[in-house]
Amino acid sequence: MLELRSITAGYAGNAPVVQDVSLTVAPGESVGLLGPSGCGKSTLARVAALLHRPDSGTLLLDGEPVRRWRHRAPREKRTAFGVVFQQARLSADPRLPLTDLIAEPLRATGRGSEVPGRVAELAPVVGLTPDLLTRRPHEVSDGQLQRACLARALVLRPRLLVCDEMTAMLDASTAAALVAAVEDYRAATGAALLAVGHDRVLLERWCDRTVHWGGLT
Repeated sequence: MLELRSITAGYAGNAPVVQDVSLTVAPGESVGLLGPSGCGKSTLARVAALLHRPDSGTLLLDGEPVRRWRHRAPREKRTAFGVVFQQARLSADPRLPLTDLIAEPLRATGRGSEVPGRVAELAPVVGLTPDLLTRRPHEVSDGQLQRACLARALVLRPRLLVCDEMTAMLDASTAAALVAAVEDYRAATGAALLAVGHDRVLLERWCDRTVHWGGLT
């Protein structure tokens, strides 16, 4: 269970972009967070994934309050989350071939021996062929790079996925393929999902329930 209670969050020197917001995601549940660009939903998603410390409020994971964020959070909490961002090119190291991009979380957690097997397992799941795995971000399309970013999010077998506008910059066929890959993973593992976006039709088809930003309390 992921619970956000009365979260207020922003960035240094600016007014909060999220104020007194609460949201829950039950185990195995898929929740869509719908709202217009600039409303603060991406900031809330970063708080939910332990990537941004809120100014106030409480985040609970399995009923236990989270007290540390980003690299200071305990490993078992950090690795519970897999995150896919909207702009793949801003979230990918341009120096790394896609194989190493996917493998980053494994190496960062001392599980480098698992890299060959997990990359080989995940590449076809997200629609990456072997020849693409040797290429760097500037040598592949936006859709191909986002496929690699999804594989990176799945590589540690997270139990909560946060997809922040994952399909916003993709063509319809690629978007559908990535949503299907997420749903296949969830069906196999029971993982929960927080999907952030502004496409009402997509979120209502994809998620168990959709929460409109204006309806958050």
